[in-house]
Amino acid sequence: MKAILALADGRYFTGRALGAPGEVYGEVVFNTSLAGYQEILTDPSYRGEIVTMTYPQIGNSGINPEDVESRQPFLSAFVVKESCPFPSNWRSTMSLDAYLKAQGIVGIEGIDTRALVRHIRDHGAQTGIVSSVDLDPTSLIEKARRAPTIVGLDLVQEVSCAQQYAWDQGVWHLESGYADGTQIDRPLKVVAFDFGIKQNILRNLTSAGCQVTVVPATTSAETIMKMAPDGVFLSNGPGDPEPITYAQEAIRQLLGQVPIFGICLGHQLLSIALGGKTYKLKFGHRGGNQPVLDYVTGRVAITSQNHGFAVDPLSLGDDVEISHINLNDKTVEGIRHKTYPAFSVQYHPEASPGPHDSHYLFARFIDMINQFKKNQR
Repeated sequence: MKAILALADGRYFTGRALGAPGEVYGEVVFNTSLAGYQEILTDPSYRGEIVTMTYPQIGNSGINPEDVESRQPFLSAFVVKESCPFPSNWRSTMSLDAYLKAQGIVGIEGIDTRALVRHIRDHGAQTGIVSSVDLDPTSLIEKARRAPTIVGLDLVQEVSCAQQYAWDQGVWHLESGYADGTQIDRPLKVVAFDFGIKQNILRNLTSAGCQVTVVPATTSAETIMKMAPDGVFLSNGPGDPEPITYAQEAIRQLLGQVPIFGICLGHQLLSIALGGKTYKLKFGHRGGNQPVLDYVTGRVAITSQNHGFAVDPLSLGDDVEISHINLNDKTVEGIRHKTYPAFSVQYHPEASPGPHDSHYLFARFIDMINQFKKNQR
């Protein structure tokens, strides 16, 4: 079945339908990861986005129920050069195409993804439409131009949990699968805001020794403090951080009362709560190969990233220190407060997919909590 991807600036690509038939719009972005497409599909941070994979063949290892990062895929559509119809992996239970169909995700394959990615790099991420029902490029381009952009939208409430819940699963091991969190010594209580949280973040917190309770994005600081947590985690999530005012206010009220650690959108929201501002990147950072310098240790980590906005370094006050920087474009990759027990990073130390270079940040969070508890005695 024929399908078309049309961009708001008039460029379009003709290919074959992949996954569910239909028509969807979103911001067209690209991810440079060579593998991990299943984790990318189920990362809630991709809400409102049409994700293009730069690696030419996707689906070789199929789909399995263990590697999901949330309750369902949240992206708008999926774009690949070629999908593999006959996956080969001992953990695979279905093909990529079958999974997309089952989840109702529209996709397209058979287009020149190299040309698409070069176009996005030159002209910036922009609204596009993938359709297998309307095959008129002129019609689709006009629809893309009329569709809303991601800037200014609150996408967090579309992906956050409706009710709080406890998390009891640790990290995955080859011989035994995911660790049983109830069998792990977990002396610390951590409340995690769900702005679109990835499950491997929760697994890392659990394995680091935390009893984790996940709460909806709109939870107030008062409600959090009544839970008497030892630490608060600010999760990743989709889109523009500026309209998420309810979370910014909650974070402001929590500052100084409890140690705080933020990742990705959580990093941006913490920065705004501390007086900073954010701006939209031309085409964002999405992939598993971004080099980041940690000023604290002097080490460089290769990191997994997925964001389209960044923190303006000139907007941060004297009480905030930049702790990490991207070595490709010098964008802010981490901050810490000089007085309050609070720090955050723009990238994803939990990986899934991506390198594990930055797992140490979970231990840094635990150390900060223990030091805060010691100082409170």
